[in-house]
Amino acid sequence: MIIDDPRVAATALLDGALVVLPTETVYGLAGRADDAEAIARIYAVKGRPSQHPVIVHVADADAALDTTGPNAWVSSVPDYARDLASGVWPGPLTLVLARSPRAGDDITGGQDTVALRVPAHPIARSVIGAMDDLDPAGAPHGVAAPSANVFGHVSPTTLAHALDDLSARLTADDVAMDGGPCTIGVESTIVDCTGPQPRVLRPGGISTAQIELITGLATLEPGTSGIRVPGALPTHYAPAATVTLVHDEASLLADIEAAIADGHDPQCIGVIGRVGVTTPAGVELLLVVANDEDYARGLYDALRRADTLGITLIVAILPGPDAHGIAEAIADRLHRAAT
Repeated sequence: MIIDDPRVAATALLDGALVVLPTETVYGLAGRADDAEAIARIYAVKGRPSQHPVIVHVADADAALDTTGPNAWVSSVPDYARDLASGVWPGPLTLVLARSPRAGDDITGGQDTVALRVPAHPIARSVIGAMDDLDPAGAPHGVAAPSANVFGHVSPTTLAHALDDLSARLTADDVAMDGGPCTIGVESTIVDCTGPQPRVLRPGGISTAQIELITGLATLEPGTSGIRVPGALPTHYAPAATVTLVHDEASLLADIEAAIADGHDPQCIGVIGRVGVTTPAGVELLLVVANDEDYARGLYDALRRADTLGITLIVAILPGPDAHGIAEAIADRLHRAAT
């Protein structure tokens, strides 16, 4: 059932139901983070591996970073993590911190850390805030909200995307809220804050340069941190089509011409490229963008539209070789889709 009242969604979450919830990054399948049955349903609905952790979304930085209250989610927070929270939240940044007893194995994947985020979307924030108002004894409430799609498939950036994947798997008690198209379009940046320096575990809407500017610290590469985070498997965000990645228009045209010469129907080939890109007759232009922000907002919709159109080969031009910020996130998602 599609609703527009945040308090109705909050009540559903408090009662153990699931809510398809918009955020600025992608739509999430939300469940109460301290309700083991609700979390188990998220995993079942998505077909998500049980050891794969989820991100807990809370209403504000105080709710995320409190270490002393009876309902705290974390046990310790370094100063640079507080600086990041102050500089970015609410926004597309997830902090991985030492977990408290409240953060169970079902949301942490059995790890000693928990991933936390304060979303910027007004609907998401109003729903979580309403949970705190309706049940102050349980506040600060958190919702686990992995992307509202079948595990491994392309993340949803509209409610229609989410319901295409999940409507048949939801029950009459579950609800959905429509917040329009997501304004960022790729998932949050995930930063490991358990060591002396921040370590970027997944690129997203906040750049490494921003993190270093805010903290005054050099960031570490993912390396061998050993911390498992969402969206970091080699194959992810994958449409049904084969995805081929190129660096320029000349290479794109060469790949398309080679595919057609091998007998590939031009009408089953899709292209993701920059404004001005040209293609042979019959080839579908899935996404043509002028900048990296438009690329991020439109990428998942283009990959999903390819499935709808029966496209079997997607040729995509990557962001430039010096990609940073949101371009780094775009390249990351494309490489995982192409694996």
